[in-house]
Amino acid sequence: MSEDKKRRHYQRKLLELSLLYDISQELDKSTDLQHVIQPVLKIMGEKLGFERGALALLNRETEQLQIEAAYGLTAEEIKRGRYRLGEGVVGRVVQTEEPVIIQDISKDEEYLGRTRSEHTSIPDETAYLCVPIRIENKTIGTLGVERQKLPENSLYEDMKLLSIIGSMIAQAVKVRRRVQEEKERLTSENIRLQEELKNKFKPDNIIGNSAAMQEVYDLIFQVSPSDATVLIRGESGTGKELVAHAIHYNSPRADKPFIKVNCAALPEAVIESELFGHEKGAFTSAISKRQGRFELANGGTIFLDEIGDLSPTTQVKLLRVLQEREFERVGGSETIKTNVRIVAATNRALEKQMTTGEFREDLYYRLNVFPIHIPPLSDRKSDLILLADYFAEKYGKNSGKIIKRISTPAIELLMSYHWPGNVRELENCIERAVLLSSDGVIHGNHLPPSLQSAESTNTVPASTLEAAISRLETELLQDALKTSKGNMAKAARALGLTERKMGLRVGKYGIDPLNYHT
Repeated sequence: MSEDKKRRHYQRKLLELSLLYDISQELDKSTDLQHVIQPVLKIMGEKLGFERGALALLNRETEQLQIEAAYGLTAEEIKRGRYRLGEGVVGRVVQTEEPVIIQDISKDEEYLGRTRSEHTSIPDETAYLCVPIRIENKTIGTLGVERQKLPENSLYEDMKLLSIIGSMIAQAVKVRRRVQEEKERLTSENIRLQEELKNKFKPDNIIGNSAAMQEVYDLIFQVSPSDATVLIRGESGTGKELVAHAIHYNSPRADKPFIKVNCAALPEAVIESELFGHEKGAFTSAISKRQGRFELANGGTIFLDEIGDLSPTTQVKLLRVLQEREFERVGGSETIKTNVRIVAATNRALEKQMTTGEFREDLYYRLNVFPIHIPPLSDRKSDLILLADYFAEKYGKNSGKIIKRISTPAIELLMSYHWPGNVRELENCIERAVLLSSDGVIHGNHLPPSLQSAESTNTVPASTLEAAISRLETELLQDALKTSKGNMAKAARALGLTERKMGLRVGKYGIDPLNYHT
């Protein structure tokens, strides 16, 4: 080989390496083929002197090839670039899966020239090269280019290079398809999970969508199908009885009796008779035989509320029922078997009562098979408005009123209160407010004095000018954020402030914009 040929060969290899590097860099930029193929074709055209080039992909459903990206073609020409299998050079390359070199397209009958307009003649001395693009032994399209006519060996070198570029594009298409399939899989999975969340168990008799309550619902769902003894813990007024209802009516015993016993409401002298029944003449007022709550609940569920208030004597008898599922009526000797599920509840610290001897340790462990803790209302503030709306509608119907809404000042008072009486206290407050309302709206002044603030009752103590201005500024900031639903930029515009000043003022007064998102 002459020195001149060696030099040209070396330059060609350098050009090819540079071209392949630039194309690989472009293909790495995005998994979206539309974004990268156009630049790839442009690089090929500029570096190799191709005048026109096009990537056509096969639609397996229609068995038609369509140009997806092109270099040197107008939008109208790209639109006309459609071919059936076996039609023209492009269709033949896909059908035969073999590359094609045409020395002069102006003299070739198979070259259709479909991408050219009717008024544009096919130029002389123009060669056409077309290679198949294959993925996993399947031809998915073609890569074709037009260029000035060259010696056959040079065109052959171009075709080999074109085949390499076609393989690189095929890999890009493969990656894109995998990414698309993964996106579709994730979308489908996301839809499935959303449906699961939508259909996630929630008892019909309990209101609340907070994360704290969802944990309670999950526990109810898990324990309801079994016969396990349940101990419901929680502050007074949190809705322990509602949870007991939910457990029973979502269990196989739902069509059997649900018997409630408030252990704190019954005197010690009659609690045993209430639970286990008595025989005639067992005591002075026992004028006839009477069935106890355990007999009445046979086959169903007995709910022992305030279990921590039972006397030590009754605790011993209850322990026997839990262990042996049997008992005797007061004044009787007949042993009665019972098939009953026990759900107990308490707001007391039973662990502390065990240390003082007020509550039996063995009974505690018999009851505490499946504990469920009901969160206080202060830990589920996101449920507060749902509960308030429910009680407003409930007591509105009871009193013949239509409560249309709860005013913003009233909502702020409800949200800022600590609710020591939990849901029961909220229910009482809303019932009172409904009775006081005369315009279909619950206003702040309809709420009890314990919920009122200094601002709502105009009892703010006299203060300095600076303090008064700070209060006013805080109210303006809060109102703007509430109107804009927590959008800082929108609130700043409404107040005539820059976003920077808005941020400084919000930070100064410790206002959290997230509290105003809806």
